[in-house]
Amino acid sequence: MSELFNEVDEDLRREQLRKIWEKYSLLIILVAVLIIGGVGGWRIYSHFEAKKAAEAGAAFDRASELSEQNKPAEAEAAFTKLAAEAPGGYRTLARLRAAGEAAKRDAAAAVKLYDDLIADGSVGALEKDLARVRAGALLVETTPYDTLLAKLEPATTASGTYRHSARELLALAAWKANNAGETRKWVETLSNDPETPSSIRTRAEALQALLPPAAKS
Repeated sequence: MSELFNEVDEDLRREQLRKIWEKYSLLIILVAVLIIGGVGGWRIYSHFEAKKAAEAGAAFDRASELSEQNKPAEAEAAFTKLAAEAPGGYRTLARLRAAGEAAKRDAAAAVKLYDDLIADGSVGALEKDLARVRAGALLVETTPYDTLLAKLEPATTASGTYRHSARELLALAAWKANNAGETRKWVETLSNDPETPSSIRTRAEALQALLPPAAKS
């Protein structure tokens, strides 16, 4: 008897499947095609992205070689081209390197490139801080302290990767502006940060020794 019931159940299942297939066969085929196409498309996309990354890496190496060969104009052109065409990670790095090469011929042009990076919402905070510090290094000799403070202060936060360099530049700029109070503030900030590199700490101590006694009290 149970075998008869099983056979009936099996027939019912087959009939239900047949009706489902007749009703939804086109949809099922379409979904299957889309899944297969999606998997294939993703593999193609991944392949081309990997190829683009490899090509960008090779182009970056060639541009770096031009820089090492003391060919700043050619290196700058190569990095600029890479910045326009490369995938995101290489693009930002190439822009930083292009600005670095530009600094060898024209500090103002390099600062403009760094400022463009800082203003770009697609650039990460780490890269922006690096651009701030590099621009600050070019400007410290000629720029008023308050102007440099506005540019560099965002990079001086306690969690900033480049905070020590930014703080040192601001201490030096304040000293050049005869602003003993601001010089003292940045020197003490460097001294109180246990992660300040020894080379920067030594220069900060030397600068502190130049401050008038009232500023060190």
